[in-house]
Amino acid sequence: MSETKTPALQYRFDGPEDAPVLILGPSLGTTWHMWDRQVPELTQQWRVFRFDLPGHGGAPAYPAGSVAELTDRLLATLDGLGVQRFGYAGCALGGALGIELALRHPERIASLALIAASPRFGTPDEFRQRGVIVRTNGLDPIARTSPDRWFTSGFAAAQPAITEWAVQMVRTTDPGCYIAACEALASFDVRPQLGGVAVPTLVLVGSDDQVTGPAEARTLVAGIPDARLAVVPGASHLVPVEQPAAVTDLLVRHFSTAWQPAYDSSTGQMAIVAAPVKPVLVAPPAQPAPVAEIAPAVVAPQTTGRPDPYDAGIKVRREVLGDAHVDRALAQADEFSGDFQEFITRYAWGEIWDRPGLDRRSRSCVTLTALVAGGHMDELAFHTRAALRNGLTPDEIKEVLLQAAVYCGVPAANSAFKVAQQVIREETTPQE
Repeated sequence: MSETKTPALQYRFDGPEDAPVLILGPSLGTTWHMWDRQVPELTQQWRVFRFDLPGHGGAPAYPAGSVAELTDRLLATLDGLGVQRFGYAGCALGGALGIELALRHPERIASLALIAASPRFGTPDEFRQRGVIVRTNGLDPIARTSPDRWFTSGFAAAQPAITEWAVQMVRTTDPGCYIAACEALASFDVRPQLGGVAVPTLVLVGSDDQVTGPAEARTLVAGIPDARLAVVPGASHLVPVEQPAAVTDLLVRHFSTAWQPAYDSSTGQMAIVAAPVKPVLVAPPAQPAPVAEIAPAVVAPQTTGRPDPYDAGIKVRREVLGDAHVDRALAQADEFSGDFQEFITRYAWGEIWDRPGLDRRSRSCVTLTALVAGGHMDELAFHTRAALRNGLTPDEIKEVLLQAAVYCGVPAANSAFKVAQQVIREETTPQE
């Protein structure tokens, strides 16, 4: 494979070759099999395209560290197959790809469904911490706790085979690709851009979802101009698996009634049709009835002005040190120390840490060594956490400190080992 060629995604088609294409996007840690229960009914009207994220389900392990990069790989795969226009439904990380597609390539999407999705998934700290856990302990701790995040307790107890299937899906994922996907979610935040999603959108969420629940779903509906909300009772995060019939019915109803016409290639314009009456979305009689509601649109804020190093600096500072640390430092600033906080944000983080000449792993190595040499153990503690977030393993941090012992002195390194050992123990111990 050429180094310049975008790696294709692992995919499969189901359904009639001449039917319109409907894409189903998976969540982090799952495979295309999470949609198995939807496929039989969806293929009656659509040619269903499913794909695996890199390193998931046996797919080639080419890590992608941003939602934009994953979106580019999906489009490259579709371009190679001659698929230009499609409906798209995505769950969680798959939903983030759907939002990215709608913002960057609206001409290719006829209709959109966002399931268990959010304009921002938790906090960057949460996903970077998960990456540290996986880098140190492998995927087993994440796999064992996945059912708690994905399913209601009643479903997990009643369906042990599905629960074990979920654990094995995560356990067999490539760790490097999982960590890269965590980084993609950590850096994903499209809250200011939601008003630019200009395709008919269904936002679907499980009522008991503790990961991206109804509050996040309502944020999407409030921000996307043509969006409807469906809440599925008795379901958690992996709602297509836990309530398959209800989700299938909602998808069929949405994509059957809200399929936006294509652009006219001769005029460059799109036909405008009257918006259909937005019905209350209901599930089949055997399933709990999802509730649909309409939220008013809001105007997305616009940013103006020349980029300031402070803006880049606060972003890098948060990515490296974590939101909690930065929030604490800024909250403690007063009239006396506020200028200093602005100074280090703008120049240390916006001018130096953001330079392209060294990657963040290398900058962490340099910083740890300099802090040992200066005896700055308080800062060594949070920069050890930063080094883990930047991709250094505990063994690599140990090598940095051993090197520092030779050039900075054994007493300084002795203190540094005590500090780093405690931080590494805290940061790499899985939370049960």
